[in-house]
Amino acid sequence: MPIKIPEQLPATKTLVDENIFVMTETRATSQDIRPLHILLLNLMPTKIETETQLARVLGNTPLQIELDLLQTSSYEPSHISSSHMQAFYKTFDQIKDKYYDGFVITGAPLEHLDYEEVDYWNELCKIMDWSLTHVFSTLHICWGAFAGLYYHYGIGNVKLPEKLFGVFEHHVDRPSSILFRGFDDVFMVPHSRGIGLREDQVLACDKLKVLASSDKAGLYCLSTEGGRQIFVTGHSEYDPRTLEKEYRRDVNAGVPIHVPDNYYPGDDPSKDPVVRWRSSGNLFFANWINYIVYQTTPYDLDQLQIVKEFIKNKSAQDHTAEK
Repeated sequence: MPIKIPEQLPATKTLVDENIFVMTETRATSQDIRPLHILLLNLMPTKIETETQLARVLGNTPLQIELDLLQTSSYEPSHISSSHMQAFYKTFDQIKDKYYDGFVITGAPLEHLDYEEVDYWNELCKIMDWSLTHVFSTLHICWGAFAGLYYHYGIGNVKLPEKLFGVFEHHVDRPSSILFRGFDDVFMVPHSRGIGLREDQVLACDKLKVLASSDKAGLYCLSTEGGRQIFVTGHSEYDPRTLEKEYRRDVNAGVPIHVPDNYYPGDDPSKDPVVRWRSSGNLFFANWINYIVYQTTPYDLDQLQIVKEFIKNKSAQDHTAEK
């Protein structure tokens, strides 16, 4: 929880510079406690597995979260029963007038297609555009990150020589990032994708900051000022057996695939995989929920002027912390 001290106390600036969240008396007296409203756009064919994985990491905090599940109306999934979708998922028309503290856009097995060839691309663009005014912080995962970077910033992708498949070492590139507070010097993240980012285009975009990356897996986490938009290319939410299921599926289908890197002891798929990413994955989502979504979100999200004022103040804090 944040520490509450007088705004003019000299310790305030010191703690802010150290990325210790300080709640001023002004904010403390105006803050009310309410559940966090999180929206999840689940684009994966494995709906139940994906929603379970994300609900697990999103719920791993002391905070109360209300989760809404969103589906596209322009594409009907074929790997899940319609009764499940009707019972638990909403369409964009049903939520478009609501405001959310946080929004998660998942990956999808669509990297073989140009974005404009995706059946629901126009609807997804409409939703991503809506998120700019109705969501405080949007977290894009894997293909969702590639799609979001392409739509918002025109950043393209490149086909990798072979599928990036396994669990890889990463490091924090921006130590002042609150998203990676408490991380070790090296942390592990699963990846399963055949595309990478155009790094030259990322580095040329002054609205994006590289927060973490990998020598093997490339850019991992990018963010705008204040964390309004976050893009991660890996899957720190994965269950222990998710990569194994993908590996067995491709082997059984005769699809060329190598044993996931850094996953099985001795690269022996007859042995149980070793989980090396659970703690850092939980910490990443806890930091997002706590420091970006909970600690800094305005109480009334429909008051957009408050959001704009927060971004301005947060940018000034970040600039001070970097000095």
